[in-house]
Amino acid sequence: MSAQVKTKTPPAKQSDLVEQAFANLLDVRAAYDSEAGLDKLKRAYLFGRSAHDGQSRESGEPYFTHPLRVAHLLAEMRLDTDTLVTALLHDTVEDCEVTLKDIATEFGENVAMLVDGVTKLSRLELQSVDTKQAENFRKFVLAVGKDIRVLLVKLADRTHNMQTLKAVSSLEKRRRIATETMEIYAPLAERMGITRFQTDLEDLSFEILQPEMRDSIISRLEFLAIETESVVPKICAELQSLLAEKGILCEVTGRRKTPYSISRKMQVKNVTMDQLSDVMAFRIIVQDVASCYQTLGCIHTAFPVVMGRFKDYISTPKTNGYQSLHTGVIGPMRQKIEIQIRTEDMDDTAERGVAAHWDYKESSAQPDTNQERQARLETFRWARELVSLLELNEEATEFLENTKLEMYQDKVFCFTPKGDLISLPKGATAIDFAYAVHTDVGDRCVGVLINDKRRQLTTELVNGDQVSIITEKDASPRSDWEDFAKTGRARSAIKRFIRLQKQEEFARVGKVLLEREYRFRKTKFKEQLIDEFLSAFNASTRTELYAHIAEAKLKAKDVFDRLHPDLATTSSADKTSPVADTPPEPLFHVDRAHEGLAVHLGKCCHPLPGDKIVGIVTTGKGVTVHTKNCNTLAKFVEIPELWLNVDWPRGAGRRYAGRIQAVVVNEPGALAALCTVIGQQAGNITHIQLTERDMNFFTFILDIDVKNLEHIHSIIAVLRSNKYIESVERRGL
Repeated sequence: MSAQVKTKTPPAKQSDLVEQAFANLLDVRAAYDSEAGLDKLKRAYLFGRSAHDGQSRESGEPYFTHPLRVAHLLAEMRLDTDTLVTALLHDTVEDCEVTLKDIATEFGENVAMLVDGVTKLSRLELQSVDTKQAENFRKFVLAVGKDIRVLLVKLADRTHNMQTLKAVSSLEKRRRIATETMEIYAPLAERMGITRFQTDLEDLSFEILQPEMRDSIISRLEFLAIETESVVPKICAELQSLLAEKGILCEVTGRRKTPYSISRKMQVKNVTMDQLSDVMAFRIIVQDVASCYQTLGCIHTAFPVVMGRFKDYISTPKTNGYQSLHTGVIGPMRQKIEIQIRTEDMDDTAERGVAAHWDYKESSAQPDTNQERQARLETFRWARELVSLLELNEEATEFLENTKLEMYQDKVFCFTPKGDLISLPKGATAIDFAYAVHTDVGDRCVGVLINDKRRQLTTELVNGDQVSIITEKDASPRSDWEDFAKTGRARSAIKRFIRLQKQEEFARVGKVLLEREYRFRKTKFKEQLIDEFLSAFNASTRTELYAHIAEAKLKAKDVFDRLHPDLATTSSADKTSPVADTPPEPLFHVDRAHEGLAVHLGKCCHPLPGDKIVGIVTTGKGVTVHTKNCNTLAKFVEIPELWLNVDWPRGAGRRYAGRIQAVVVNEPGALAALCTVIGQQAGNITHIQLTERDMNFFTFILDIDVKNLEHIHSIIAVLRSNKYIESVERRGL
């Protein structure tokens, strides 16, 4: 359905636009189809033109030019007459005084079914995102499952609307349509293997959503074109000559990549346009599969290979049927280029996707039988799975609990128990879901039901999951949740809560330390006196001042001396301070260039003597020691200058913080058994937290002071043999 203004337009020469568009459609169709369905197509043209008479698009063109151009796009994909007829009639039921019964009478039940499917999809577009609940998604997929041609028409419809979107006066509406296109229709076109639609939809959306970036990329491409105007034909000629010498018959074509594909590659590689060198792609079409691999061998022999760029989609096709060999080389003229090698049939599938395998019988006016439809679906596993799920599940919510909705490749769509849709990035966990519902829900969550089954909060969600978050009033987020959260919203909320929680804890400790200093000095503690000196200690509140004391940013003695200068002590009095110094970190051995830097153990992995370790220079913190398999190290892969060789200190006596996760049975005495075993093995529990619980099991995170890696392993081994302990594992690795 297109953005339009329902107004009467003057006859003038506008009828010429309609007639010319239909003539162009017939020319394209004549190149691949017989005369069998021509009469039906002409009748549909007259029917649709009459139904839309007097309607105009926002551009001022007759409205019927839109259905004609949608049909033209489908004819370029060599689709059957019924699909073209559907394209011509796809807006008649929605926008005109036409019924499905009218269409069935004039053009048969098959066309009526296709028009009905497209109409349903158009109606879904008109609803707000908030109302697209389970039933609406079921209708969406059900319409596609009945006949893939419904979605082909819808994609062509959206493509033409995007091609003419500049005529829509409202910027907000243009951006909304472009966003929906980029997030839903372009991925659908990719999933169906229709490169023509995918690239158009992506680049047209990109032009609306990020015009400045697109313009800068185009300017760079134009500059490169002036610089290397004859590079593409020269490379094509050299590749053609190379393969001809080997007796390989082929066709070589080259092109520059689209602005959107270049933008996406810049983001993935984290480079600027000036740094991006491979903006050219070449396609080699050969006669058979054997020639594909022979061609690949010739290319790799003749030119240096770019590592990590080879992909074999012939032996392992994509789920949409796409087959090709991909490689990257430093090609002729020292140009870094991308090469695709495929047969003519593979190329047809790559361009037309699902449409390349959709052969329909023009002679039959009857709808396809289930057997015929299933046979065509064999090539497309994802469509077959959707249809089978629809046949098995009568209820919309049941369907959504089971289907994977694989068409949405980069997002995960999940649902609340009430059916509200929550969109999350791929890889998101139940923690992300909880914070997407509301920050308070995330902060108070203690467990989750996914499709009515109890799961860990760290469980990754998949498309169609129904998620119910379990909360408790006094619960709070764990600091390690940040490692599992994928969304910025969840990570920020967790950081904020932990920061505030730590500040409150530090404030309590800091106040106790200051009160202890007052008692030691035999002076009455007057809290109000602090307010006059807050600015002197770079604090805005008492809470902040107390936290500074606990974090060792301030000494309780110094605060006392500033508040009571007449009672200030000499430096020798420090020796009698009631507050013991914080034990220093172990003296790790680092290289001389970094001697003197503070060394800290990473809280993300809790390294222990016996672990293989590495140091990372961290701004403002000195050196942080991590285990060599710590996930945090991935952030520093591209910054080798921050890596240091670090060795454990010699000697014994010091204890280190290790962390374990234990799942214990929900029985009396289980927790006591857990703590007793750890004590018997000379482990000292410094912190214990209940993280999840259900009817059968409790899950605890325990911090334990141990001597080394061997010590914590022995504790884990003994715990695993205890009847109350379901499972134990070391955490932080």
